[in-house]
Amino acid sequence: MYKLIGSRASRALRPLWMLEEIGAEYEHVPAKPRSPEAQAANPSGKVPAMLAEGGAITDSTAILTYLADRHGKLTHPAGSLARGQQDALMFRLLDEVEPLLWAAAKHSFIFPEELRVAEVKPAMIAEYQRVIPGIATALEGPFLMGEEMTVPDIILTHCLGWAERAGFPDPGEALTAYRARLEARPAFQRAAALP
Repeated sequence: MYKLIGSRASRALRPLWMLEEIGAEYEHVPAKPRSPEAQAANPSGKVPAMLAEGGAITDSTAILTYLADRHGKLTHPAGSLARGQQDALMFRLLDEVEPLLWAAAKHSFIFPEELRVAEVKPAMIAEYQRVIPGIATALEGPFLMGEEMTVPDIILTHCLGWAERAGFPDPGEALTAYRARLEARPAFQRAAALP
């Protein structure tokens, strides 16, 4: 059984959703960053962390990839062209979308006030408005890769929700409908109801 450490209000929502999608047994410890539980699993105190097979995995995307490969779900086989394309989508989201949200968050409430630069957020919003139409063109069906949900769908849906909560602009009709479809999934609903 897996042990997932991190509150749903963090990137821990991603592996929680994945665990629900694949039907894996897990224990959830809704710890906050730098809490004793988080630091016991990850010396940096960051969440999420997942304990499995006697060790810890300490990044949400690494956890998603591990679970997908281990269970053969929400992924394409390693070494296949489809897997290369899946990984390219995942890295694109982690390179082009998530850093904008994270930088805005750091300068809004994470950094101490004396280190925050208020002018950062408008620049991150402008860049988001530039890149998000290109992400919308990646949709090949109900999911990013067509008819089957894959790991990048979890990352993108999480980022779209994060963007809305952070006051970023609407991503457009296609991505708004996409997010609504993904968030309507029973597995997402169960994960989103966790502490």
